[in-house]
Amino acid sequence: MKKVLSLSLSMILAASVALAGCGNDNDSSSQGSGEGGGSAAESSAKIGMVTDVGGVNDKSFNQSAWEALEAVKEETGADVKYLQSKSDADYNTNLNTFVKDQYSLTWGIGFQLAEAIKTVAEQNPEAKLAIIDSEVDAPNVKSVMFAEDQGSFLVGVIAGKMTKTNKVGFVGGMESPLIKKFEIGFREGVKAVNPDAQFVPNYTGAFDKPDLGKTAAATMYNEGVDIIFHASGATGTGVFNEAKSRKDSGQDVWVIGVDKDQSLEFGDEITLTSMIKKVDEAVKKVSLEVINGTFEPGLEVLDLAANGVGVAETSTANVPADVLELVDEYKEKIISGEITIPAE
Repeated sequence: MKKVLSLSLSMILAASVALAGCGNDNDSSSQGSGEGGGSAAESSAKIGMVTDVGGVNDKSFNQSAWEALEAVKEETGADVKYLQSKSDADYNTNLNTFVKDQYSLTWGIGFQLAEAIKTVAEQNPEAKLAIIDSEVDAPNVKSVMFAEDQGSFLVGVIAGKMTKTNKVGFVGGMESPLIKKFEIGFREGVKAVNPDAQFVPNYTGAFDKPDLGKTAAATMYNEGVDIIFHASGATGTGVFNEAKSRKDSGQDVWVIGVDKDQSLEFGDEITLTSMIKKVDEAVKKVSLEVINGTFEPGLEVLDLAANGVGVAETSTANVPADVLELVDEYKEKIISGEITIPAE
């Protein structure tokens, strides 16, 4: 039976450490293992993570998940490792590698791994698995999902209030129910505060193609869009690169980051704000539950009320105080149920 939980993450420490290196690019997948010290009483747990095709250096949710496991290693001494998928065909193989090696927990990062997680879980009922961004209804799987539409609504409020051209854009990766949640939430947030603003969506069809992100952003900026929100994984790097090029030439354009505070990677000069999705805290929390013997399979949904999504704290660098106050007002309206975000 699936369980829908809404758990506060506000008390969880958000530790992060440097990424480990990747393996040989000639293989079908690449791998890395955690480095660094553990606690005095080190855990014997082994936790593995399989990325989607975006890769561990996507500057987005795969990277957040890996940083969380590095933090788990630092705190507990657990052995942590990732396998990087280069295509959909790698998912089953990579998951099975950890399961066959009797890892304490095997993570699948991203909705694209749902089918593979389901298959591996059914074939290995004694194994513990977990997935981000999809629900897999199996007695040995923990599914963690987020209310991306709620967080995206809030950055939509910022875009709607701060656009100077009255034209904002959205760049998505693969068009899917998950990424549509980002688009729809953002669109509704813009409309709530600026119903006259024009909204321009564009899907690149990939999460690992920065060149497609750059092309999509160039087209939008050429058409008068001045703020782009992306939900496209590593493809979004191209959106930031295009914005930087234009900013350097004096054009007043912005990008809204996704999943983590992308201003820390790309700078406040081009990052207006970021929609935070606390994948790192969720991965850390569930991993520690396995280590502590309190792992419970089922579905966990992290929303605004649970502090699972939100707006980057660094937003104060570019967003006026009155706009951030308005964001807080809309946040409370969403939590209270006064505002509901449509599915389409």
